[in-house]
Amino acid sequence: MQKLIEGYRRFRGQQWPERRATFERLATRGQSPRAMVVACCDSRVDPTMIFSAEPGELFVLRNVANLVPPYEPDTSFHAASAALEFAVRVLKVDDLIVMGHAMCGGIQALLNSTQQPGGDFLVQWMRIAEPARQRVLARGSTDLQSDIELESIKLSLNNLRTFPWIEERVQSGELRLSGTMFDIRSGVLTLLQPTGEFAPV
Repeated sequence: MQKLIEGYRRFRGQQWPERRATFERLATRGQSPRAMVVACCDSRVDPTMIFSAEPGELFVLRNVANLVPPYEPDTSFHAASAALEFAVRVLKVDDLIVMGHAMCGGIQALLNSTQQPGGDFLVQWMRIAEPARQRVLARGSTDLQSDIELESIKLSLNNLRTFPWIEERVQSGELRLSGTMFDIRSGVLTLLQPTGEFAPV
């Protein structure tokens, strides 16, 4: 904690004076980000750093393996769906981006789920990505980890379109959906193409 406090003090002393006007404007006018990013909570992947975004530019949802669950309105708690609803229906973002990354621990947990005893939440959460794992296995992949990481991005994009208020805005041209993959080993960002392949931006 002490290291974090020291970091805050550097921010307050060095960056705050330069950014004060930005924060004051955001406090007065509220936020109006043009894009939402669904990213992994992996400590090595920071969407604001990767996209060189300033405060107020990105609405970010981070969870294990950057997964989007399908639309399931019920009485359970749905943090991911609530964040999506706020971004799309309240903030009315123009772009919704699912950003995966290489060497994802969540995908590794999915691959090893049969070897993991119990667990309260992780194994159940990663079941969202089970269809992606099955598709990759059916193709006879030689690199399960990497291929499931990519396939799970496509799965999350498909799940986004099960939300009626997302699909409606996509169909009207008011919302664009994109899939990206960040390789933490090389720093290369790839973008999902209409062909279904990922290509460097």
